[in-house]
Amino acid sequence: MSAIQVAPYDESWPHLFQEERGRLLELLGDIIDEVHHVGSTSIAGLTAKPKIDIDAVLRESTHLPEAVERVKGRRDFTFHGDPYADGMWTFTSGHGSYGYRLYLCGPDNPTHIKRILFRDWLRNHPDDAATYAALKRQLAAEAGGDWKFYTGGKSNFVASIVGLAASHCL
Repeated sequence: MSAIQVAPYDESWPHLFQEERGRLLELLGDIIDEVHHVGSTSIAGLTAKPKIDIDAVLRESTHLPEAVERVKGRRDFTFHGDPYADGMWTFTSGHGSYGYRLYLCGPDNPTHIKRILFRDWLRNHPDDAATYAALKRQLAAEAGGDWKFYTGGKSNFVASIVGLAASHCL
């Protein structure tokens, strides 16, 4: 297994998101409602795997099959289905930790909502973002390339932040 790459924040990440957002709007603009930069690369200053995570929220869930087929037509994306059975249809591009991860979902998707809560909390709470960065560096060093270990090691922290963020939205 190759090592998990966790890189210092790169000022180009928001620009790379905007470029890909433009391509997605050209491809899906008639059926898409919102395109969000999510994940660690969307939080200024945060250490991250250098893969830009994007949630594309469709106007209606009924548009998912059409959207999946349109994105499949792009040769630069690999389709992974709905790997977690949470309504987030996943595509990746690039090599290893570098590139894009695109998720297509319908409106009000619970996973998407949690990602936005997590992102926005860390954007507004730098101490929590710093704690998360330290956790990610530690897990990447300990994982030995094991993605399940790395991702699983973050789950309690992520759940606690999502809970905090949700409780502040009430």
